[in-house]
Amino acid sequence: MKKRILTLSLALFSFGVMNFIYGQKVDEKVLNWYNGSAPGMNTEKAYSTLKNQKSTTVIVAVIDSGIDIEHKDLQGKIWTNEDEIPNNGMDDDKNGYIDDIHGWNFLGNPNGENQEIARLEKTRICADLHAKFKNKSESDITDAEKSDYTNYKQLLKDLETERKQNLGALEQYTQLQKRFPAMKAQLIEKLGPNFTEADVAAWKPESQKDMQLKQIAPYIASGDLTEEALVEALDHFDAAANYQLNLDYNDRQFVGDNPDDFNDVHYGNNDVEGPEASHGTHVGGIIAASRHNDLGNDGVADNVRLMSLRAVPNGDEQDKDVALAIRYAVDNGASIINMSFGKDYSKHQKEVYDALAYADSKGVLLVHAAGNDGVNLDENPNFPTNEYSFQSKPLNMYLCVGSSTRNKKELASPFSNFSTRQVNIFAPGSEIYSTVPQSDYKIQQGTSMAAPMVSGVAALLKSYFPTLTMSEIKDIMLASAKQYKGTMIPAPKTGTPVDFGTLSATGGVIDISAAVKMCQSKVKK
Repeated sequence: MKKRILTLSLALFSFGVMNFIYGQKVDEKVLNWYNGSAPGMNTEKAYSTLKNQKSTTVIVAVIDSGIDIEHKDLQGKIWTNEDEIPNNGMDDDKNGYIDDIHGWNFLGNPNGENQEIARLEKTRICADLHAKFKNKSESDITDAEKSDYTNYKQLLKDLETERKQNLGALEQYTQLQKRFPAMKAQLIEKLGPNFTEADVAAWKPESQKDMQLKQIAPYIASGDLTEEALVEALDHFDAAANYQLNLDYNDRQFVGDNPDDFNDVHYGNNDVEGPEASHGTHVGGIIAASRHNDLGNDGVADNVRLMSLRAVPNGDEQDKDVALAIRYAVDNGASIINMSFGKDYSKHQKEVYDALAYADSKGVLLVHAAGNDGVNLDENPNFPTNEYSFQSKPLNMYLCVGSSTRNKKELASPFSNFSTRQVNIFAPGSEIYSTVPQSDYKIQQGTSMAAPMVSGVAALLKSYFPTLTMSEIKDIMLASAKQYKGTMIPAPKTGTPVDFGTLSATGGVIDISAAVKMCQSKVKK
């Protein structure tokens, strides 16, 4: 999973995109917009229909960066392995994992050390090819090696370009961070201590220096540009330049396994939070945060347990970790697996597909985020996928989710990937307020937020209609989607007019109330 920085649109600092909203000036109307009426999911309306109906507990596995299982809004919402005796150093349930009380961390070692940053998959692939070709000239390449060699040269060129861009951005943001306190003080002196965007718009600077200040002032006034934002931006560019795009970085040094050997399975630890669990905790809160307790956000499902499977670093996840996490989830009782991650390349596609097919064969629903590049997945793959080149037919229990907004006129999030074939449905993913570590809350956005909306809906429906299979529930979620076919909106990334109905297979946004009614009708038959 690559963190992408949301552009501030500054002439000097325009490189990159972020999936965070900084400043956190929270509009009270926004906090739980996704649970409201369309273009929200009609969650509250659905619960009013279900208020006299009993529910059963559903387990949702969250394959992600880790979850803060001590968060005050997730108490009573974390899965516990009842067959394991805590902290006795033994594999009591004989499932191959010692003291796996709340899940498993595939990014750690038995000594409690954890991996946080990882290389991108294309960096790993290029590093493997570099070891093979670095001392060879084109005349040394055999016919059998030509394809790999061509791929190597292109990857190496792309990585060098990207690394140079990130190093440049790192220097720019470092300079901005140094200047930021003085710039903010100057703006306060000119516009007042609590200046607004309107104050900035009305300001008519006379000097060149003040004109430059005015360029950055709207972002400070809106709360998008803060000291916190700069720290996170610097962390992002440092991680990209010095780790994610670095051929020489050993991103498995803390884990100690061979990530290319799928028989080497005895690794990891039971630290299901890890060093940086913001993303996974946010995802978990969307699914399961306690409802109507006057804290933060309201989760979608009210009778759910989260199984935390830490396999997503700051960088690209290893295929082996993903495959093993999927199998762990299936074997330990998950009905739904949320996968808010993705990457452009995949070294071990067959092994990941086999794990997906295993979940499919067991009737476990796989929910995957479509990705945040604003592109058509038919032309730009995002792994894992339901369209591997070797697949004979799509898996039945696989859903790919695009991101929608609270604005019907701009219904598709500008970053969301799309496809009439590969993206099944859209769900709220912009301006999502949810849990983060240390019992805090934050707005984040991305298809990473849209996927757990669908996972939460699936859990809610399975909880209140336990006699329905997950396959039936999946079909109902798709059939009951709120239709927006014929609604012209700006296309993701390009902004050109497009029919929202052409961005996914259903042409709709998930609607819980309609899904509940459809479930009720099916159960009565």
